Amino acid sequence: MKKNFWKKGVCLGLSLCLMAGMLTGCGTKEEEKDSTQTEFYIMGGMSPLSAGYDSNVVLNEMAEKAGISIEWDTMSDSLAEQVNIRIAGEQLPDAFQGVGFSSYDIATYGADGVFLDLTPYINEEIMPNLTKILEEHPDIRAAITMPDGKIYGLPAAEQMGTAGIGLENDYSIYTVPQFSMINKAWLDELGLEVPKTLDELYDCLVAFQVNDMSHKYYGNAPGSTIPMSTGFDQWCWGQNVFYAGFGFTNWPNDVCNDLVLNDDGTVEFVCVRDEYKDAVSYFHHWYEEGLMDIEMFSQSTSQLIAKCSQGQVGVATWWYIEEVMGDKSEDYVFLPILEGPKGGYHVTVRDGGAVNSGNLNITSACGNPEALLKFYDQWYDGEIVMQLQYGPIDVYFTEKDDKGMWKSITDAEAKEKFGKSAGELKGVYEVYGPKLILGEYYNKNFYMEDRAIERLQDLSEHWVEPYVSSMVTYPIDVVFSEDELEVIDRYKADFESAVSEQEALWLKNGGPTEDEWNAYVDMLVNSCGLEKLKAAYQSAYDRYSGK
Repeated sequence: MKKNFWKKGVCLGLSLCLMAGMLTGCGTKEEEKDSTQTEFYIMGGMSPLSAGYDSNVVLNEMAEKAGISIEWDTMSDSLAEQVNIRIAGEQLPDAFQGVGFSSYDIATYGADGVFLDLTPYINEEIMPNLTKILEEHPDIRAAITMPDGKIYGLPAAEQMGTAGIGLENDYSIYTVPQFSMINKAWLDELGLEVPKTLDELYDCLVAFQVNDMSHKYYGNAPGSTIPMSTGFDQWCWGQNVFYAGFGFTNWPNDVCNDLVLNDDGTVEFVCVRDEYKDAVSYFHHWYEEGLMDIEMFSQSTSQLIAKCSQGQVGVATWWYIEEVMGDKSEDYVFLPILEGPKGGYHVTVRDGGAVNSGNLNITSACGNPEALLKFYDQWYDGEIVMQLQYGPIDVYFTEKDDKGMWKSITDAEAKEKFGKSAGELKGVYEVYGPKLILGEYYNKNFYMEDRAIERLQDLSEHWVEPYVSSMVTYPIDVVFSEDELEVIDRYKADFESAVSEQEALWLKNGGPTEDEWNAYVDMLVNSCGLEKLKAAYQSAYDRYSGK
């Protein structure tokens, strides 16, 4: 594997799409290692709203306590490109922070000696906070341990679930990413009930279109009604939740497009099931009749929100009704999970808040890992990590209540004091990196954001409890072997692209015929590595589950 190392770029995931930027410094770490080193050069990502980390009071206090100083080279644009340049040119910082390296990258760079094995330093003397967490949460240790038994990065995760708001069952906030909604005011005007099946929803969409409800009810331009508007295969605003009536709710995720785990522990791809073929055939007729937004394949979130907030859209998907519908939000209600043409439904739940170790990786350029890791061990204190995630005490967190829990600033308070919303204030002070926010912190250290509480309440009340019959899902913190990672790296992108492109074509143009379907399956098997991918995910899961 080493012979390919310097030729291979960093395969960075979603986090790099959110945090990228030009280098602000030009220093390199070519000097010899120094075990007494106390000055460190760290490169990584930051929020687009951040002014940088040099003046961050929380980071400065932590560095002072650890007896070190840090030169920060952070950016909110072009991060992947700049990281690639540094690695390929062997001009390494002491550590990469908030980059979001994939499991493949971590295993590759660890095996090649670019990333240090941190296992010897995770002990009560150097990292007491993290050591305690790993003892109490062996699943976290397992998630960051590579197949060679070494740990090349510190854990990061946000375990936000319903237990954090006091509910008995703990469902991740990501369990059902897409919440669907319908304009109840339009239904009432037309004398229609909230649909319970896909066929009933079809009738409602036709009624919205025929009666031009955007024009009739809100006074918008004639012909402005869009019966349903979503994105295409988008995580929280796609059309995929409506596939539940055919037995699945697939969408792109960070494992592989359409990968599901069956109740018996076997993995498979939905995209080659007969139910999938039936679904795209069924929804093509909606698209053909103009019931689904013709721009669903190209529109941005801002375009969708503009249409919804202006009262043009009858049905949409999003995390919150209020956020997408704006002033019209009181006219909308959540749709239930809808039964399919043959009756029944199934929601494919998704994992979330998974542990990763790609947001803090110490490199071979670091001469004194022990001193630097004493700084990072402070990140594993509940009261400190809350400030790294949201903002400092006396800025984002205003006071403790009688339970000893920190209360965060409200939007009104933030706008009055800082001229920003609470969300914008968070963006200014948030630090990207190895933030491990355990679910227990929400009952011990600080309260969850109001919007997160609202979503978790909606998740439990409207989605999981009434409709989800199985919580079985492929764990996205599975650790892959070197051979498995090679297979995934070789085939995954082409496989996902092929599935997505064909799904879009069938929704737009109709099909598939039997010949088209057979050719499609043959392509996935023989050109896109379907069976090889399935075997890799299966063997990784079997090892993860102790089989």
